[in-house]
This record gives sequence, structure tokens and C-alpha cells, in this order.
Amino acid sequence: MTSHAPPLSGILVPHMVPLDGRGRINEEELARYVSWLVDRGVHGLYPNGSTGEFTRFTVEERRQITSIVCEAAAGRVPVVAGAAEANVAETIQACEHALAAGARAVAIVAPFYFKLSPESVYAYFREIARESPIDVTLYSIPMLASPIDVATVRRLSEEFPRVIGIKDSSGDISHMQRLIAAVRPVRPEFAFFTGWDAALVPMLLAGCNGGVHATAGIVPETTRAIYDDVQAGRIDAAFARQRQITDLLDIAFLGADFPEGFRIAAGLRGFAMGESRQPATDGQRAERRVLADRIKAAIDRCTGQASPAAAR
Repeated sequence: MTSHAPPLSGILVPHMVPLDGRGRINEEELARYVSWLVDRGVHGLYPNGSTGEFTRFTVEERRQITSIVCEAAAGRVPVVAGAAEANVAETIQACEHALAAGARAVAIVAPFYFKLSPESVYAYFREIARESPIDVTLYSIPMLASPIDVATVRRLSEEFPRVIGIKDSSGDISHMQRLIAAVRPVRPEFAFFTGWDAALVPMLLAGCNGGVHATAGIVPETTRAIYDDVQAGRIDAAFARQRQITDLLDIAFLGADFPEGFRIAAGLRGFAMGESRQPATDGQRAERRVLADRIKAAIDRCTGQASPAAAR
């Protein structure tokens, strides 16, 4: 089946999920966070990604998250919902739910835990592409899952119009260039997204359609400005902002176990994020209080002002 929806492009946000004092999904706060991101110019939402800690939620909770995000987005921006489960049958069910909830497409990571051959990765996505009722984007994150090589992406793009794009989180610009060179001649509308914040500007200049970045959940106005700068040819301005979000990424990503730094950062933008479901020691909590000061300073540099709390 061929997709007739507009191609995806721009800045998509793999946002976090606020939790209440008992570790449950804070539905009201999640909806408020989503609306705040949309109001600040992001082009789309990407729930149930790595930054969204999808493995720490149950199947039912992941579907709940997708429903909340789609309802809060209210058609203002497309939602590309993470639909990766541990096997094909459950992944197809997640695709069906995403369609019913109002998502534009789903994002599916290559099989994780088991390291598979390229032929097995192809077979996995072939089965999903045959059965999915919604458009599929591939999610390649080789540090955590089986890699999706260039030949496999080309093969899937040729055989299945329902496979409409890929998010590649390797940060490897040469690999992205090879992907674009292999696929764009046969599928000009196929969307290429980088998942590595520190390479956003170079990836856009190399031909990417956009980025899916954790920093967009903290400083959406800055990541959107980078995209606009590149589109308008303001490359020096884009690189200046790139340095700011790379600094923020380094502090948030390296300062605590991923994605704890981003949970802290979203809290600094005025959202009640709650504690992660990953337990922490007293020592870690103390370190994160110190880290918060560094993150706040990086946010202020990105936004050019003291970061205002999100008004309730």
C-alpha cells in the first residue's frame, strides 16, 4: 500500500514522560508538555523512543502514551509513535493501535537483545511492512540494537512503499550520505532523520530531512531555529546554535545515566517530571542536584535568557 500523506521533515521530539509520585504516567502533565513543545515550533512528536524510556513501560502504558500524545497534538503536528515490541505480532498490534490513536506513522527499532544478520533484519521489517496498517519509519540505533545496513534500507524502500523513512542515531555522516545516495534515486520522498543532536547541522547540509533529538525536548525553540537557519542558508548562525545544543547534549548525556539528564532538564523548563522508574542511590541524587545547575546554565545559553518556567 502506498502512502499519500505528506513526507515527514523538520524537528521531531523524542520526548520524556512525566511521572507522578507513585511512578505512574502523569497524563495531565504529559499533555501540557506536548502542547508546550508544539507551541514552540517543533514539527512533530516522537513518543515511545529511547529518550522516552519505552522499555520501562508496559505494553498498555506505551499505548496510553501514544493516545495521550496524539490527543494533545490535536492534528497540529504529526505524531510518529514508537511501536517497537519484542516480537513481530506485538509490534503489528502496536501499529494498529497507533493508527487508531491518530498517529501519522510508527517508528520501529531493529530487533534488540539478539544481534541479527542483515538478512534477518530485512526479514523482520519485511513482515512488519507487509502487515502494518500505518506508515513505518525504520529506527537504526546500532549501539543498542541490530544495525540496519544500507543494502537493507534500499531493499525495503524499493519493495514497500509503506516504509517511508529512517531515523539513524549512529551519528556517522558518511553512513548517512551512503543511505541517501542509495535510496533517494528510487524513493525521492523517503525521509532521512538524524538521531544524533551533535551532528544536526552537518546532517541537514548532507541532505537529511530533519532531526529527532532529545535536546528538542528541552530547547525546542533552539533546535527549530537551527532547522530554519539551514533552510534559509544562514549557515554561520546554524553552527553557532549547533555549538550551544552540543554543549547542552554533552552535559545532559554524560552527566548522568541516559536519559536522566534530560528528565532533569525538562523539569528545569517548568514541568513536573517526577523520578525515573530506574532506582537511584542517595549519592546519585546528590550528583544530579549539582548537575542541574550545569544543565540550567547550558539551557540559558541556548535560549539566550534565564529559562522561564512553563506557566501552568
